[in-house]
Amino acid sequence: MRPSPCHLMLVHPDHAASVTDALWARLRQEAEEACEREPNLAPLFYDSILNQPNFETAVFHRVAVRLKNDVIALPLILQAFHRASADDGCIAEAIKADIVAVLERDPACNRLIEPFLYFKGFHALQAHRLTHWLWHHNERDFALYLQSRMSEVFQTDIHPAARFGRGIFLDHATGLVVGETAVVDDDVSMLHNVTLGGTGKEPGDRHPKIRRGVVIGAAAKVLGNIVVGEHARIAAGSVVLKPVPAHATVAGVPAKVMYIAERDEPARSMDQTLSDMAYQGFNYSI
Repeated sequence: MRPSPCHLMLVHPDHAASVTDALWARLRQEAEEACEREPNLAPLFYDSILNQPNFETAVFHRVAVRLKNDVIALPLILQAFHRASADDGCIAEAIKADIVAVLERDPACNRLIEPFLYFKGFHALQAHRLTHWLWHHNERDFALYLQSRMSEVFQTDIHPAARFGRGIFLDHATGLVVGETAVVDDDVSMLHNVTLGGTGKEPGDRHPKIRRGVVIGAAAKVLGNIVVGEHARIAAGSVVLKPVPAHATVAGVPAKVMYIAERDEPARSMDQTLSDMAYQGFNYSI
């Protein structure tokens, strides 16, 4: 069996349960408050959250509702989610890390209920976790069909074989394209119109490897079997064709290293700017 699709840290079961309980309690409280403010949307809040038994099932249900159609009914997608989660406990842990990442990094997000109900980047990522599991469990047509539904519903195109860690933030996510052999490690943030692609028709391992804590700006293209080092920053609109050192900021077409700030964690700060201080060679923290 190949490695798990996310890099699950070893967490004491009691701690993992307490995190889940806290997320679920907060989500339910926010749903109850939303019901009071906007009673016309009560069916959405009840169906998606208040009538669900737990956090994981609620996430599966919300994503499945958005993916279902006349070809693949809601129960079939839900059943697949539960099969995947029962087989690989990493999936449930990754979902929790992903939604917390959105809340921490998105300045437009003030409540847990927002990514849970509305943000297609979060939904697309969880749908990919399912297609990835299906792909590696001999259900490739099911995986590819759900991939096509993701493209249609969420405007993202992530190959089922691509590997994602946990704590991933897909901001807006519209136009995101991720190729078959791409690898995205933990705590990465990517904006809309990002491409992790190949450079031609070459077979084999041909897509980028994005290491921990990287931020990739809007419309950036990272092409080929290259490594983007941990905590690197790729400026919006850049075309990256060569490996990127850890902690480096790269920009341009083709992208070049602008500076290196070894203590920088751009994926968490979501800072995508190139300051005058940086060009003068100063290391600075965001």
